Amino acid sequence: MDAATDLIFREATDADVDVLVALIESAYRGDASRAGWTTEADILEGQRTDPEGVLAVIKAPDSRLLTVERDGRVVACCQLEHRGEHAYFGMFAVSPALQGGGLGKVIIAEAERQARATWGAKEMHMTVISVRDDLIAWYERRGYRRTGKTAPFPYGDERFGVPRRDDLRFELLVKELA
Repeated sequence: MDAATDLIFREATDADVDVLVALIESAYRGDASRAGWTTEADILEGQRTDPEGVLAVIKAPDSRLLTVERDGRVVACCQLEHRGEHAYFGMFAVSPALQGGGLGKVIIAEAERQARATWGAKEMHMTVISVRDDLIAWYERRGYRRTGKTAPFPYGDERFGVPRRDDLRFELLVKELA
């Protein structure tokens, strides 16, 4: 099946919060995340997000949480936030069972299209944990470039997980949107 087949893109609502938290957690944390390739289980324990964090994205005026469904089931999501000349891309999760089949490429392309069409964004920005070489390489194949700009990981704030190493930082990746 083509990765784009039968996908429905829509904005998340309050009713989606629990499903989206479960999806995001399954893609990044714990043993379930090891079924896919985006797991952070080896570098972070604890939660990736919580209902309050997801609801805050849904409710923020310059933000949307794009929800992706197939056959009536939520299979992926991503955050888009309008930040002036650029848009921010975050909270990206694809169901671990569906990773590696091209779904992520379809979703990021749609997110970029929406950021251009809705806000006239000239660039897409995102931050990735700098030790995630495989993930950064995946984004580079989608046209994102490393900027060398980093921000500290919020050590001590368990809302973002419990680090298993002491060298974590967020690196800014940028793509110009045609």
